[in-house]
Amino acid sequence: MNGLKKFIESFYRIIKPINRITSSVGMILLAAMMFLTAADVILRYSLNKPIQGTYELTQFMLAITVAVGLSYCAVEKGHVTIDLITTRMSRQTRAICNCATGLLGLIVAGLMTWQTGIHIIMLQKSGLVSTVLLIPVYPFVATVAFGLAFFFVVLVAQFLEFIVEAKKS
Repeated sequence: MNGLKKFIESFYRIIKPINRITSSVGMILLAAMMFLTAADVILRYSLNKPIQGTYELTQFMLAITVAVGLSYCAVEKGHVTIDLITTRMSRQTRAICNCATGLLGLIVAGLMTWQTGIHIIMLQKSGLVSTVLLIPVYPFVATVAFGLAFFFVVLVAQFLEFIVEAKKS
C-alpha cells in the first residue's frame, strides 16, 4: 500500500502544475468575459454601438472556464460533500461511500470526455461556425474536452486515495 501512496503523491506532483496553468487560463477568461460584457453594455447604452459577437465569445469562454474549473475544484477538494450524513458514518462506511462515489464520478467524467470527443469530430466534419463571427466551433469544444479529460485524471488520483483510505479502515 505504501507504493500506491507514493504513486499518488508523484501523480499529484504532475497534476498540480498543470492545474495551476489551467486554472490561470480559467481566471483570465473569466476576467475577459467580465470586461467584454461590461464594454458591450457601456457601448450599447452610451453610443448605441454594441460589440458584435459578444454573446458568442462569452459562451465559448464560459464553457472553457467551467471545464478547467472542474479540475481545479477537484484538486483543491472544493466539491460539495454531504457532511451531515457522512460524519455520522463509521470510518469504514465513509471510505466505502467515497470509493463508490469516486467510481461513479470517474464513470461520468469518462463518458463526458468520450462524448465530447465524438462531438468534436462531428463539429469538425460539419464545419459548424458561430453565427455572427463565423469562428469554427470545434476548437472551443476541443478545449472543453481537454478540461474534462484533465478532470478525469484528477478523479483517478482521488479514487486511488479513496482506495488507500478504504484499505486502512
